[in-house]
Amino acid sequence: MDAIADSAFFSPLPHATRFYIVRHGQSEGNAKGIFQGRLDMPLDAAGRSQARELGEWLAREGVGTILSSPLARAAETASIAAESCGTEPLPDATFAEIDTGIFTGLSFEQARGLHPEVYSDFEGRSWEAVPGAERAEALYGRAMTAWTVLRARALATEGSARDGAIAVISHGGFIQWLVRSTFGGRSWMPLLSTANCGVFELLVEPRGGGRSYLQWKRVNFQAPPASPSPAAPEPAAPASAAKAAHSGSA
Repeated sequence: MDAIADSAFFSPLPHATRFYIVRHGQSEGNAKGIFQGRLDMPLDAAGRSQARELGEWLAREGVGTILSSPLARAAETASIAAESCGTEPLPDATFAEIDTGIFTGLSFEQARGLHPEVYSDFEGRSWEAVPGAERAEALYGRAMTAWTVLRARALATEGSARDGAIAVISHGGFIQWLVRSTFGGRSWMPLLSTANCGVFELLVEPRGGGRSYLQWKRVNFQAPPASPSPAAPEPAAPASAAKAAHSGSA
């Protein structure tokens, strides 16, 4: 596939649009440190709190449309966030997490112990090394399909009160490819950190003549609460965040 979600791809949009690509809140599987892939695991209490803060922030950003992966951890995040935005989430399987093959349901330690050679290769090639995992070529194609869906949604909402801000709740692995496809990247490395409820904001401004201005304005941004406490210390990044970035799966 030669397509790229680049300047020409977004040029049909008639107005500036902000796309908020968001990883779901913390799930029970995240808390246990396992590769979830397509396993359908719900949010835990921390994840639901993250989703509420995300929703309040998205509302302040003027988001009026929220799409989501149908997997429970993403769908629940979208449902909670959508309440603050005064809208209903739109499920779309295009945004589902990658298939993590033989590592699905295993912890990092279990995967290393049961499949030492595969795990060693995985550390350098990510999911291309894992039997049964979704391949990079397929993921790139699915990412382009996802951007086509988002572009069509932006066109369909033209003229509404909040037509310039669209959010999608997805997963750590697939978000890697939503970002990569805007650069034409077709391999896993280097990986991006993707925290729970981390926001990746793409600004698109049409310029005419088949061109548009694109900028990733936020990368793995953590939405602040509406009224942050000045006395609250900045939390340290959990060890699991580094693992999620390396694995590309959540």
